[in-house]
This record gives sequence, C-alpha cells and structure tokens, in this order.
Amino acid sequence: MQRFKNRFALITGGTNGMGYATARQFINEGGTAIITGRSNETVSNAVKELGPNALGITSNAGSMKDILQLQDQVRQHTNRIDLLFANAGYAKFAPLENGDEAHFDELFNMLVKGTFFTVQQMLPLMKKGSAIVLNTSVVTDMAVLNFSVYTAAKSAVQSFIKSFAAECTDKGIRVNGISPGYISTNGFNNTGLSQEQIAGAIQSIIPTIPFKRFGEPTEIAHAVLFLASEEAAYIHATELKVDAGVSTIGQ
Repeated sequence: MQRFKNRFALITGGTNGMGYATARQFINEGGTAIITGRSNETVSNAVKELGPNALGITSNAGSMKDILQLQDQVRQHTNRIDLLFANAGYAKFAPLENGDEAHFDELFNMLVKGTFFTVQQMLPLMKKGSAIVLNTSVVTDMAVLNFSVYTAAKSAVQSFIKSFAAECTDKGIRVNGISPGYISTNGFNNTGLSQEQIAGAIQSIIPTIPFKRFGEPTEIAHAVLFLASEEAAYIHATELKVDAGVSTIGQ
C-alpha cells in the first residue's frame, strides 16, 4: 500500500519509539519522513536505519531557539508538509511535595510550548488536505500518583486538539490527537528511576492493563497514519485512544 506516495511528514522526536515507528511506516507506504531529535548522533543513526527516504534535523522541541529555526531547516528539503506528528517529549515524575520549578518548566517547555510553537511554525508549509496529529496521553483521564505536572502538560496538549482544529478548519487542515497508553519505548529512561525501579514499575503496571501487555510503537504508528490518511478524511478535532482500554476499564 502506497497511501503516502510523494508526501512529506515531519515527525518530532522521531529517533526512537513511537516517532521512529511512525516514520518507518510512513516511508514503507511511499512517503518521505523528516525526523527531529535532540542530538546529532541519534538523528544520524535513525536516518541511516530508516534509509534514503528519511531526512534528519537536530532540533530540541524544548528550545524556542531551535523551534524558530525549524521552518527554514525543513524548507531546505521541501516546501510542503502533508503530515505533522507533534510527538517530541518525555515524562518525568515527582510527588507534589517534591516538585520544583525546574521540573515544572522542563515539562511545560517541552510538551506545551514545544507543541504550540512547532505547529505554529509549520502551518505555512501545510496546505488543504494535510493533517496535524498531536501526541497526548491517557493519563489525562486517570489519577496517577506523582504524575501531576506531566498530566497537566499533556492536558494542555489535549486542549490544543480542539482549539487548533477550530483555527485550521478554514485552511482545510485536519487536526486530531493520538492518546497512547503504556507503550514499550525508552520513555522510562528520562524519569530518573534506576533500571531496577523501572522493571518493578513495569511489573506493577502490567496487571492493570486489560490486555496484560504494553503496546508496541508500531501500534501507535498505525493509528497516527490512519488519522493522516484519506480513510480519516471526515475525522477532525478528535482524540483517538490507543491504550487497550486501560483508561476506561483498567483495574
């Protein structure tokens, strides 16, 4: 299937996990994927693995300086973007009494400010029929210990789905969100937990998931590309949960 032949995607945070899987599938279906990441090494390695239809830009979604340069960097490769997957981000957790300003600012700069201004900067490259997909999280529908700042940041991103959709309707650009549950990525690596603590956390989470397993990044990729495809031409301002039902019927 070549649903995305001759089309371009910009996928922030595309060097691993959900972003990488989405770039790989987009390329497999005929498109060209431009991925971003925070280090030259990870971007270069990912582009090499993805092959000739992958392009890379070193850009930190938590840095306004980098975001404001991103449009010009993308224009060096293409004058249009058919899919923007605003995916860059990670989680850090802290109990209410231990949270500090640095923790708060780090997450809001990356997830909220980064998402808002990335979309703003890419809009001039997006035409009628293109699609924006924001990466939210099912934590916005759950009460999870130590997740208060992360949940608040993701809730702000969730609110962007409707407000961006309202503003992009006349432009003919569809805006939707993907809401992942627990996915097998390296997302725990930024939390500050030890490998032993991470393993323990995973084992405690699995029994609460209706399917008793973490999701795979490819399962998120399929959902993102569905929202970007012609099959979803009548889907707009919607958040699609890919969580095995954990936010609704999880134990």
